[in-house]
Amino acid sequence: MQITLQEVEHVARLARLALPREEKEQMRSQLERILGYIEKLNQLDTTSVEPTSHVIPMTNVFRDDALVPSLPREEALGNAPDRQEGFFQVPRIIEQ
Repeated sequence: MQITLQEVEHVARLARLALPREEKEQMRSQLERILGYIEKLNQLDTTSVEPTSHVIPMTNVFRDDALVPSLPREEALGNAPDRQEGFFQVPRIIEQ
């Protein structure tokens, strides 16, 4: 498939790229090779191939949710360097 410099310029403009003349020619050549490869792939007979989202079978590896009691507040705050009214106290990072 032939790609024109105007098409390369259009794609570069969409991608907000400023390409010098020599890079446009290089990009044109690369896009032609990519589209040529895709044309080869389109010639393959895939009618008996089942569509997949992954190459290997995927299974859910997560455990089932289980209701458990929360960590007691005092234990959660046990190693806190600073606390105030039952909460972690951290340095202020947003100035008013």
